[in-house]
Parts: sequence; C-alpha cells; structure tokens
Amino acid sequence: MPYSLPPRMPSGPRRRTLLASAAGTALLTGCSGGAEGSGTTGGSPSAAARARARAARDSDGLVARYDAVIAAHPGLAERLRPLRDAAVRHAEAFGDVASTSRAPASPTPAATGPGSRNVSSTVPDTERAALAELAADERALADRRAEALLGVPGELARLLASVAAAGAAHAYLLTKGEGKA
Repeated sequence: MPYSLPPRMPSGPRRRTLLASAAGTALLTGCSGGAEGSGTTGGSPSAAARARARAARDSDGLVARYDAVIAAHPGLAERLRPLRDAAVRHAEAFGDVASTSRAPASPTPAATGPGSRNVSSTVPDTERAALAELAADERALADRRAEALLGVPGELARLLASVAAAGAAHAYLLTKGEGKA
C-alpha cells in the first residue's frame, strides 16, 4: 500500500525555525551598541541623542501645560502637582538640565517653549475640560513615546517605555475622577 501525504503540507519554514532566527537577530542587534549610543557620529547627533532631546522637550512642554492649567484653575493644584512633578522628573531623566532648576507651579501662567508645540496655549474654562485636555495630552505623548522606543537602543528604549507607561497612568488618573471636577 503506497504511503499518501497528509492532506495539508506546510509550506515554508517551521515556526521553531522562525522563532530561533528572530531571537538570534534580536541578540545580534542588541549586542551591537557601536556608535549608536555615543551621542554623536561624524559631528551630527545620533538618533538616540535626538530621541532623548525630543523626549526632554516633550516633557518640558507637558510641565508648561500643567503650569497653565494650575494657574487657570487653582482648585486643581493639589491634584495636579504630583503629576506635574513626575513630568519634571521625566524631563530630568532624559537629560534636560533646565528642568532641574524649575520651580514648582506658580500662580502665573508659564510661558510656552519649544517643547510645548503640541500643547495648546489656551486652557479650557471648566476644570473638567482642562483635565480632559491634559489627559489627552498625556495619552498622545505616551503613544508617541511607545512608537519611538522601537527605533532607539536598549537603555533609552526602556526609559521611553517606562515614561510612556507613566504617562498612560497619568491619563487614567486625570480621567478617573471626572465626575468630581
């Protein structure tokens, strides 16, 4: 009796082969630090240095946004100050030395800088709308950081992932008490 082939013959490489080659590629890529993490190559900043600078500017812009909301709605200051302080620490973690000397939120609106290009200059009239806008800003920034971490080396990718997760948590905390504001 002749041996018949199974009705469905898998085409292409096996799953184990693909997983092993993907793991090997990840190991080789992860171990080749080279000049990527050195900050500069040939006089121009590396992709990692540019990503780090952008992340610091984005965090500064978020701090300015928190300052503006706190100035416009002083009743939210107690609720927003810990989130604002975390944004300052994020900017510091990305190497922003300007944020290390930044004073806590003051009653006057903060000037918007280059890092605040994604932040509107006006604050909504109601506390609820201001919180919703801050939550949207946090979510958008967390999403951008999550996308950016794919193109940077390990340590910076871990930092971006951590700060993106914190931003998502901030967005949740800002919307959690929506009915109370």
